[in-house]
Amino acid sequence: MAVTQSVQPKDASTTRIMITISVMLATIMQALDTTIANVALPHMRGAMGTTQDQISWVLTSYIVAAAICMPLTGVLAAKIGRKRLFMWSIVGFTVSSILCGAAQSLDQIVFFRLLQGVFGASLVPLSQSVLLDTYPKEKHGSAMAMWGVGVMVGPILGPYLGGLLTEYYSWRWVFYINVPFGIIAWLGLAGFLDESKLDKKRRFDLYGFVLLGVAIGSLQMMLDRGESQSWFDSLEVTIEGLLALVCGYMFLVHIFTHDQPFIEPKMFRDRNFSIGMVFIFIVGIILLSSMALLPPFMSSLMGYPVVDIGAILAPRGFGTMAAMIIVGRFANKVDARYFITLGLVLITFSMWEMTLFTTEVTAWDIIRTGMVQGMGLGFIFVPLSTISFATLDPKYRNEGTAMFSLLRNIGSSIGISVVTTYLAQRTQINHAAFADYITPFSVPLQMAQEQGSYNITTTAGLAAMNAVVNGQAATLAYLQDFRLMMWVTIAALPLVLLLKGSAKKAKS
Repeated sequence: MAVTQSVQPKDASTTRIMITISVMLATIMQALDTTIANVALPHMRGAMGTTQDQISWVLTSYIVAAAICMPLTGVLAAKIGRKRLFMWSIVGFTVSSILCGAAQSLDQIVFFRLLQGVFGASLVPLSQSVLLDTYPKEKHGSAMAMWGVGVMVGPILGPYLGGLLTEYYSWRWVFYINVPFGIIAWLGLAGFLDESKLDKKRRFDLYGFVLLGVAIGSLQMMLDRGESQSWFDSLEVTIEGLLALVCGYMFLVHIFTHDQPFIEPKMFRDRNFSIGMVFIFIVGIILLSSMALLPPFMSSLMGYPVVDIGAILAPRGFGTMAAMIIVGRFANKVDARYFITLGLVLITFSMWEMTLFTTEVTAWDIIRTGMVQGMGLGFIFVPLSTISFATLDPKYRNEGTAMFSLLRNIGSSIGISVVTTYLAQRTQINHAAFADYITPFSVPLQMAQEQGSYNITTTAGLAAMNAVVNGQAATLAYLQDFRLMMWVTIAALPLVLLLKGSAKKAKS
């Protein structure tokens, strides 16, 4: 009997470790692909002879397919089993990654990226659900810390890794790199993860899924295509916006009136879960928005090459990992709300510092503010992931984690669209404001002409002056975007007051 007691914990511990490693690899594999292909787009465009608008479908197809299929996670896991769904998703994602790397035309790579999005949609929600069920409730904070490393650090390190692979090997390797991750993750899950209980009685609400799928797909298309198509001046974007609005409204009416809806509205009665959905949406806005702004700021205004940009931005991921390690260590001792508040304060401070940037800012200043911002995100994401599911009925976990990931992705899409549109608008407004000061009566301009720096009487001189005004207008627009993100972060602070205590306190 004594021998049995000594062996059992070891076996359980080994199983838990192997499941964690496998789940982490699957999470990192999917999270990397949200950003790793971005850097390779110019090389793909050159290899396939396409326009900028055409090659952007490599990103759009993946984002839209993943967004539409993510809500399917819960019902598919109930119908065919969570382990089976997880393993088939890994196989499909890995194979479609190989096909993306081997694609010879734009049509092929767009189709294979669509498949990649379909199979990858379930990986992150299933990873979170598996870890929550694998670890006891008192260790959920540590489990979410490990899971959060893959979810948060993957998109941050993606551009750096993509830049290295594209620069020194080929753009095809940004897809081939998924193969070893996929094989090891599949073997680990096959050997150590138990199958979940099936729910054969659960009906598939096709009408609800179609409404939600069209709403999400149209919204993602509108956000992705809006900037390049001049937003609602375009008939395409207007139709997509109307579809998203109408189908989204019909879906809400449907789930509250159908006896077996596609998404069970009862899970939103849990206050922590509902507030967590709003919070993770805001985190999604912050997570990728600054990452969408800094690379072009450093490239177009400061003249950094792609590889150097990746190296300077990568430490932000180390800040996130450091915060997650701290949270995982003290998750059961400190109320999650304190960590979330600290994270929001750190992000606000880093965004404020970024509003003071100039084109003369040093690489260390960018690294330092990035690490502070990364730590802020780490302090928010792990306790938020824990507290959102602390009081939610376990039977809603698969659907809940899918919605959690979906809201984060939609937040990221909206955030990127907002900051890029705001950047373009503010650049034009700033240019017009600065141009008002360029007059023959301007004393600084007269001094510059006397010194031979500019000559506004010639076409070349006017072009040089316009380039300077453009640069200054764009610089100020980036700073205004950083200020906008700072106010978004500050606006999220009152939500902390609506959360109940941490998992430990909520239980008592």
